[in-house]
Amino acid sequence: MRQTKVILAIAALSAMSPAFSQSSVTLYGVLDVGVNWTSNAQVATPGAPFGHTGHSQFSMSSGEMQASRWGISGVEDLGGGYKTVFKLENGFSVNTGGFQQGGTFWGRQAFVGVAAPWGTLTFGRQYDALVDVFNVMQGGSGTGCFGDHPGDIDNVANNVRINNSIKFVSPTFHGAYVEGVYGMGGVAGNFNRNSVYSLGASYSGGPLTLAAGFIHANNPNQSWWGNTANGSATGNNVSTLTGVQANPIFGGFASARTYQVAGLAAQYAIGPVQVGLNYTNIGFQNLGYAGSGSLALTNPLGYSGTASYNNYMVFARGMVTPSLQLGIDYDYLYGGKVDGGSGARYNLVNLGANYFLSKRSSVYLAGGFMKASGTDSTGQAAVPYFVLATASSKSTQAIVRVGMRTTF
Repeated sequence: MRQTKVILAIAALSAMSPAFSQSSVTLYGVLDVGVNWTSNAQVATPGAPFGHTGHSQFSMSSGEMQASRWGISGVEDLGGGYKTVFKLENGFSVNTGGFQQGGTFWGRQAFVGVAAPWGTLTFGRQYDALVDVFNVMQGGSGTGCFGDHPGDIDNVANNVRINNSIKFVSPTFHGAYVEGVYGMGGVAGNFNRNSVYSLGASYSGGPLTLAAGFIHANNPNQSWWGNTANGSATGNNVSTLTGVQANPIFGGFASARTYQVAGLAAQYAIGPVQVGLNYTNIGFQNLGYAGSGSLALTNPLGYSGTASYNNYMVFARGMVTPSLQLGIDYDYLYGGKVDGGSGARYNLVNLGANYFLSKRSSVYLAGGFMKASGTDSTGQAAVPYFVLATASSKSTQAIVRVGMRTTF
């Protein structure tokens, strides 16, 4: 009830604010919902090996082609090229009405700052720099989140934000800009613990766009995956290792002392079609860190050392008619070798078709197929896991979705 009153007060103040030529407050949103068929999805089964079996599944979910959200953004002209900027953005599920981002109300973004001739400086809960510069240079921009890197292992799909962060974005100069983000850990007597930093650079000239980004998170089980309202100070904030697994691809590596991602991306426009590729290297370093939480939950397999992955993606998307967009991507992820294990490999293919009924509304069809092999982070035979879906109980998984999206 209190949150409802706050929202109504914000809306009332916005309506009463005097209008200036360079000042504005905008209410916006996206609603995306659809029905999925999954060939095999884990089902909790007491007494079964690893606590689950698998069956085909029909389900409804929100936010596949674009994450459902609503938000308020604003800008106030201060004169002399200076402006105050802010954004408050909530992620939610259309089919249940519940909050996304681990139950956090302004879970997608919450920041305020100043835009000036020398750049933009903002403070709050914000996107990392790798996400910002990669932007649409990945498969999910044409096929939806089924086309994201498996398990969103590198956060290119933007499932994680940085709390307590300071972000600087430079002006664009001859098509290039840089940015940096620093998230304060806030631990007394330890400046580095639970801190996060991220860097990015982008260049766009004519049909070509290039980008590079980097993320470094200390104690990621708390600072990265656990920085939401439902985050646990002791538990595994990525996945359980038995029963229905939230993310078996890297859920067994929650005890890492540091998490690090470095990535490169390129995209080239050929008329109405964009083709591109991206590469990321992901490291879960110094496994077995006691500060991650209860090691019985974050590191039940007693891992040590570093688990590294490499991810490669190629993609294409384009408007084949004024109303129809098609997309395709292929992704290959491999790695996760630790303590003499074999690691795992994931091959992923996705297709998407998005038909625009108007400038604001569209219907779409999306589908993907993933094959896994080797041993994953849980010490079990590797299984596919699509973002937004339920992990498979066997080495292959297919998923098809019919959905609708509208914006305001």
